[in-house]
Amino acid sequence: MGESKYRAREPDATGVIHYSSDDHQVWHDLMARQSKAVKDVACSQYLHGLTLLDLPPDQIPQLEDVSSVLRAHTGWEVAQVPALIPFDRFFDLLAHKQFPCATFIRTREDMDYLQEPDLFHEIYGHCAMLTNPFFAEFTQTYGRLGYGANKEDRVFLARLYWFTVEFGLLQTARGLKIYGGGILSSIGETEYCLTSTPEHRDFNIMDVLRTPYRIDIMQPIYYVLEDMKQLFDVARSDIMQAIRTAKQKGLFAPTFPAAPAMKHVS
Repeated sequence: MGESKYRAREPDATGVIHYSSDDHQVWHDLMARQSKAVKDVACSQYLHGLTLLDLPPDQIPQLEDVSSVLRAHTGWEVAQVPALIPFDRFFDLLAHKQFPCATFIRTREDMDYLQEPDLFHEIYGHCAMLTNPFFAEFTQTYGRLGYGANKEDRVFLARLYWFTVEFGLLQTARGLKIYGGGILSSIGETEYCLTSTPEHRDFNIMDVLRTPYRIDIMQPIYYVLEDMKQLFDVARSDIMQAIRTAKQKGLFAPTFPAAPAMKHVS
């Protein structure tokens, strides 16, 4: 993985991580803004998990406080990691029911968008769903498969993660709702994803594995689960066989323009 401009904070001798007053204020402002944005559009499983976590509105929670709730419901924990970690480490943590979380929070300049995951994205966006057994089982299975996969297969697995854990939608009796953490931690994506602008497709693992994406734009396509158990069913299916078939079929044509070329300065 690349280099991050952020540095994770280390715990003191007692295991407590100390954050600055600016960090706590950013957390407060993100919590206030996002909690208002998601209350009517997040799925009930996420909102229930958020209630269980009982995140403090005015200060960044300690990871152990989050882990204690997750352990009680699904056996998961939050693992402190540097800002960026190798893919092997990422998959290994998930396989052992440890969700990686870098202990830094975005600066005020990056409030609306941050490509690399900070603790607000990880804790507020993802940890609430990890109280759900179906979601938790899927995520652990994903880690196991990813750890044993080769580089080419990991690219296909990344699409599965992207269109579920990060940017997944759920069909409910009350209409489309959000469960993906990449959406739920982003004010812009939360407001955009349920509009008529993007395309909403029924979840099908073969289609998901063949769908290209870009990380730096609003998503043109979202995949919609019929219910949360569908993730559990996917976890129990032969995902690696699906990847082999997807390779043979090839990728769909992108529905977005190519990313701008990186400028090299000599």
